[in-house]
Amino acid sequence: MNEIGNMLRVTRESSGVSIEEASRDLNIKEVILENIEDGKIGSFKDVFLLKTYIYDYAKYLGLDGDKLIDSFNEYLFEYTSKIPIKEIKQATEEKTKEEEKEDVISSPYTMVPKKHSKRFYTIVYISLVILAVLILAWSLKQITINKRITDEISYLD
Repeated sequence: MNEIGNMLRVTRESSGVSIEEASRDLNIKEVILENIEDGKIGSFKDVFLLKTYIYDYAKYLGLDGDKLIDSFNEYLFEYTSKIPIKEIKQATEEKTKEEEKEDVISSPYTMVPKKHSKRFYTIVYISLVILAVLILAWSLKQITINKRITDEISYLD
């Protein structure tokens, strides 16, 4: 990345264009152009946006933008292929957690209903069975008095 940044800086300086002028013409902040020239890839969150900046900057300076993007892609491949898989998984999990934390406004029609676990359904099912058995036992006790089945309500003295 330093080679790309140096090439852009040398070309800009040899053309007599100041960083302020390039920033104004490209409608890109000076800090962004300085970071590109210094090779500070870590200051960019979006690689695709960085590629766009590099391409536009190269075209502005009369360089072959496609060739510079190819060089950048090769650099990026070498850089990312050296990142351990554990770090990639951790970064992915952190990003997922951040996305889940974001408050999303949605209507009741577009909300996804919460799914209950199997444990929840098992507890509900067992509770209903126990309730049904208790109701059945209570009703049998009500219609049998002294081990006799009654047809009408009566009170024994």
